[in-house]
Amino acid sequence: MGGSRARSAFVSLSLATLSLAGAHRPALAVGSRVPLRPRSVARSARATPGAKLWAKRYNGVGQGRDDAYASVVSPDGSAVFVTGRSEGSNGDGDYATVAYDASTGAKLWAKRFDGSANNDDVARAVGVSPDGAAVFVTGYSWASPGQYEYVTVAYDASTGAKLWGKRHSDVFGALAYALGVSSDGSMVFVTGAGIGSSGLEDYVTVAYNATTGAQLWVSRYDGPAGLEDSALALGVSPDGSTVFVTGDSCKDYPCGDSDYATVAYGALAGNQLWASRYDGPADVNSLDDTSAIGVTPDGSTVIVTGSSIGSTNDYDYATVAYAAAGGGQLWVRRYDGPASGDDNAHGLGVSPDGLRAFVTGASGGGGSGYSYLDYATIAYDVYTGAQVWVKRYDGAGHGEDQATALGVSASGPTVLVTGYSDTGFGTDLYDYATVAYDASTGTKLWAKRYNGPGNGADQAHALAMASGGSTVFVTGTSLGSSSGFDYATVAYSVI
Repeated sequence: MGGSRARSAFVSLSLATLSLAGAHRPALAVGSRVPLRPRSVARSARATPGAKLWAKRYNGVGQGRDDAYASVVSPDGSAVFVTGRSEGSNGDGDYATVAYDASTGAKLWAKRFDGSANNDDVARAVGVSPDGAAVFVTGYSWASPGQYEYVTVAYDASTGAKLWGKRHSDVFGALAYALGVSSDGSMVFVTGAGIGSSGLEDYVTVAYNATTGAQLWVSRYDGPAGLEDSALALGVSPDGSTVFVTGDSCKDYPCGDSDYATVAYGALAGNQLWASRYDGPADVNSLDDTSAIGVTPDGSTVIVTGSSIGSTNDYDYATVAYAAAGGGQLWVRRYDGPASGDDNAHGLGVSPDGLRAFVTGASGGGGSGYSYLDYATIAYDVYTGAQVWVKRYDGAGHGEDQATALGVSASGPTVLVTGYSDTGFGTDLYDYATVAYDASTGTKLWAKRYNGPGNGADQAHALAMASGGSTVFVTGTSLGSSSGFDYATVAYSVI
């Protein structure tokens, strides 16, 4: 597979096979709110680490394919919100956002958004206000001019009532992938890729007033080559003063070479503070694509991770730390798995004390190609970049194991990763697989699998942690017995 992963920005999307690990970027055509009441989260079941507390499924109105891509927990830990793409009655996708009681899994509400063109709408990110009163969802919606646009929707977290919805279009279309909320709850930020008058993609980051949805500013980043640039992840500094976005930025057309590009903006006005790039060691076909970003609790350091072609022409994890003030590169660490094949990082988290950064993804463990992938999770020292530990998870099927998301418990002792894992080599059948590690040592604490009622392909795409760190919620897409693919959200006791 060395060097074979084509850059996926605005490639054709197969709606029948949509998944986080695959073609995740589709083609672009030429009042007062009452916070949720605090509740305990199934305390009686926490005595057994890894115990499944509940599992709930959502089958959309179209009885078709439903893929959950993102999740978040309310600040008081009382509710879990998941969002993604759900087929409507006309066979096209809608945003579908579902709220569950975090303790019992009872569905609190479900709301759908079908854009003005009554065509395909895909939600990719979700966030919640610091007071727990509002939920924000963003993604892309097919518009009447015949192209996608950003659409960001705000809901009352208690009732699901729509508070506002805003669209952002570009000359030839735009896709939003990531969202963040300021620490004071006053602003919502979204980022992704927009095609402007040049006909090529730029990072496009938009800020909204969180209460009214009024657009506050729009900022673009066009890399030094003036070619294709697509932002995939966003972070906000703890004090809310700075917004960080990262993604990939092409050096030639049609993007045979790309760099990581990480950009910092002032949160109030959207002024660019700095832009830093990372170019991997490969001399040719040097594709470097970021997938995740994290900011340390003290706001001093920004860390990004993703996949970077190495000197052997295969992908490695590449994790880069920058000074949040100025964007100076602090350290770079690469990980090439035991097979010296392709290694693609998908998730990143920072410990609450800010001392450790954790990354996870899929790493070649033997054989050849994507049929011999393991989860590979690594802990780094935030200050020096020194590798503290690395742990691998090879599922029972000894085939394809793809970690897609990572979380760190609030108290800091546990790292959680989730994704999907082969049930048997060559079967193309997967389970959710969620693994807990001791954050200090990397010792595996437990591993749990979820096989949906259809005994088919179950792929977890997102992970969210309760505020106290005692419960983890994983979500994704799962084959039902007669309903096709559904959202499936599972809650586990962490400790």
